[in-house]
Amino acid sequence: MRVAKRLTHLDDKGAARMVDVADKASTVREALAECVVRMAPATLRAVKAGTPKGDALQVARVAGIMAAKRTPDLIPLTHPLPLTSVSVDFEFVRGGVRVLARARVTGQTGVEMEALTAAAVAGLTLIDMTKGVEKGVYLETVRLLEKSGGRSGTWKRDAKRVAPLRRSAPPPRRAGRR
Repeated sequence: MRVAKRLTHLDDKGAARMVDVADKASTVREALAECVVRMAPATLRAVKAGTPKGDALQVARVAGIMAAKRTPDLIPLTHPLPLTSVSVDFEFVRGGVRVLARARVTGQTGVEMEALTAAAVAGLTLIDMTKGVEKGVYLETVRLLEKSGGRSGTWKRDAKRVAPLRRSAPPPRRAGRR
């Protein structure tokens, strides 16, 4: 994996800066990110059936799409982008829900942060939608899976480094509780 020689959002003196993309070619760019939300089996059943707050997945989908559109408001130094598409999908996995967020743009800079933001906020929304059923729901993973377009071309996370999705170990019991 190629590693940049320096952090692109820092100038020569170490001060934060927005990267100038004016000279970059406008190309189709796409990114796919995931977020894994861990929960108990009963909570997972509630998500499938509908929580007291409504359809958790539909609310999380809309939240993820909205978050992608607001990425520059949330993460300093990202460029406002004219997104052409954002999708948020879900897979039920053992012990939770896998959120898959895809963002697409025709522009001068990538959409990795938009896809990551969409996945993370959709996952956080699932926590909000299920906290009345289970207090211990948590985000296990938020990561970029692939990106394409631009000067650096296509990148995909090495399949050997992507651990299979399985149930996490249960939390340790507190002393004095049975």
